[in-house]
Amino acid sequence: QVQLVESGGGLVQAGGSLRLSCAASGRTFSSYAMGWFRQAPGKEREFVAAISWNGDNTYYTDSVKGRFTISRDNAKNTVYLQMNSLKPEDTAVYYCAQHYGGSYYYKESYEYWGQGTQVTVSS
Repeated sequence: QVQLVESGGGLVQAGGSLRLSCAASGRTFSSYAMGWFRQAPGKEREFVAAISWNGDNTYYTDSVKGRFTISRDNAKNTVYLQMNSLKPEDTAVYYCAQHYGGSYYYKESYEYWGQGTQVTVSS
């Protein structure tokens, strides 16, 4: 069984920054790609970013390119999402997830999920 625990969310003004962390336990963390998704009220859960098992490859949805950076520390079993230049439309619950197969962009490709952390960006 895999447990994923997100932290680092909060309330920030537009233009500000937050760094989300996701600590993993259970299955060998370094063997799997990881992703971040978000879900705003009344909307579908959407892909934000993903990182390959060794960190060599990263993927982002267009709306966060140049503002968000995904990274990982396999020694600490942790994946991060650095969010800069935050906008009100970034407001959502952010989830980390462990990839098991298929496209990184689809939530169906992820097997384990954290409980989420709320990010609220005020204008």
